[in-house]
Amino acid sequence: MSVSSFKPRDWSTQPPYLYPDYKSTPLRAPTKPLIPLRQTISEVTGPVYGQASVGPLDADLTRNGRAAGGEPQGERIIVTGRVLDEDGRPVPDALVEVWQCNAAGRYLHVADQHDAPLDPNFSGGGRCASDAEGRYRFTTVKPGAYPWPNHHNAWRPAHIHYSLFGPGFATRLVTQMYFPGDPLLPLDPIYNSAPAGARELLVAGFSLDVTQPGHALGYVFDIVLRGRGATPMEA
Repeated sequence: MSVSSFKPRDWSTQPPYLYPDYKSTPLRAPTKPLIPLRQTISEVTGPVYGQASVGPLDADLTRNGRAAGGEPQGERIIVTGRVLDEDGRPVPDALVEVWQCNAAGRYLHVADQHDAPLDPNFSGGGRCASDAEGRYRFTTVKPGAYPWPNHHNAWRPAHIHYSLFGPGFATRLVTQMYFPGDPLLPLDPIYNSAPAGARELLVAGFSLDVTQPGHALGYVFDIVLRGRGATPMEA
């Protein structure tokens, strides 16, 4: 992707700013129509992040948060995929950051008061840079479902948050990855805020090729930064 190839987002595939079933959106949605602005030099040339920002254990969430010196609890998984532009070309050196709750459904954050145990060997944060083919890869544990106060008996499906920086700030993307077959998906207003036909782009595919015998199940989640077929952003 070159800086001259950044094209407008396809807003028909993106969640609306205001989605009443997602109770947080009425508090933060803009009340006036957005005004498109021309991309500036700072948005198409930087900031640039990449390999220099990544440490050797950053992509392995089963190892980078072992405060108690043991293994994190839960089902080990490998999540991999490619970062692409709208023409299917790989985006190298994109900074891919993830954060998630632990296997019991609790984040290591002071604001999370869910009555579930913290894991002293799991911080829930990681990052890596995409390679020359746009590929990224994380080892982690499958996050648990957890309750949230959006509506009566509301539970979030298992998910992993993603933050991506491509070759310019105009390619910034924040999104969530879900797991196939999760029975909570049809009930989740954040997932359903993405238009039908696009929300399926948020669900990873199970892959036996990525699965490692005796160690971890594998999932593939490709990400398109913007333009046609762009991965929906977080609502």
